[in-house]
Amino acid sequence: MTRDSNVLDLGCGRGGVAEVIWRDVRLAAGADPDMASLTGHRAKGMPVVRAMAENLPFASDSFDVVVSVWVLEHLADPLEVFIEVRRVLRPGGHFIFLTPNLRNPLMVMNRLGKALPALQRRLVPRVYGRDEADTFPVRYRANTERDIKTYAQASGLRVQEIRVVPDPTYLAINGILFNASVMSERVMPRGWGVHLLGDLVRP
Repeated sequence: MTRDSNVLDLGCGRGGVAEVIWRDVRLAAGADPDMASLTGHRAKGMPVVRAMAENLPFASDSFDVVVSVWVLEHLADPLEVFIEVRRVLRPGGHFIFLTPNLRNPLMVMNRLGKALPALQRRLVPRVYGRDEADTFPVRYRANTERDIKTYAQASGLRVQEIRVVPDPTYLAINGILFNASVMSERVMPRGWGVHLLGDLVRP
C-alpha cells in the first residue's frame, strides 16, 4: 500500500483500518450494511456507503487493497463476497483480512453452544470498547484455512499467505483470565490460534 493506493474497508463499522490511514492514501472508502454504524463512523469526512458485501456499489478494478477485519465470520455466502472482492480489486490488488479461526476451541464453543454468544454480547463492550449493538450474529462459513483456500480458488483469487495468529488478549478481561489465556496458547497446537490473518491477490 502506498500514498497512491485506493483502499476499501469492507465491513468498516464505526471505524477500522481505513479510519487510521484514510488521509495517507489517494482514496479510502468504507462499506457496511449497518446504517447505525455508518452514522457513528469516527473518521469524519471519509466516504462511507451502506452496502452488502455481495453487491458492492463500486466499478470493477477500483481498489488496490480491500481490508476486512472481523467480517468473514458473519458472511452468509462467502463465495459471493470473494467474487465481488475480486471484481472491485485491480489486477495485482490485495484482499487482506483478519477473522477468527474456527479450529480454536473458543470458536468451536461459540458455534456449537448458545451460551457463549450471549456472553460475547456482554463482554464486547467491556473488552473492545464497542457498543453491544455492534455485536452481530456469526456463521463461521469462511473460518478455516481450507475453506478460505477453496473460496479463493473458486473466485479467482490467489492465496499469497494465510497465517494463524495467537492472541492471549482475546478474553483478557482480568489478570487471571489473561494468564490462563497465555498458558492455553502455549499448550495448544500452533494451528489452533485464535485468528486467521490472510492476504489474497487478484492475479
